[in-house]
Amino acid sequence: MVSPSMLRQVYSIFFRRTSTFVLTSAVGVLFFERAFDQGGDAIYESINQGKLWKPIKHKYEEE
Repeated sequence: MVSPSMLRQVYSIFFRRTSTFVLTSAVGVLFFERAFDQGGDAIYESINQGKLWKPIKHKYEEE
């Protein structure tokens, strides 16, 4: 469990002022969006393995 003093320190660093709250929220959203997008792509590619262009393009392209 997180101690109250640690929560107080996190609050005073990240959420006390509006500007740092907005900046922390924006950075969190960017990291979440990136992770969610990569996770979704990985799931989609694993479900459709062998049906997408990336795994089968060697059969149709000439180098």
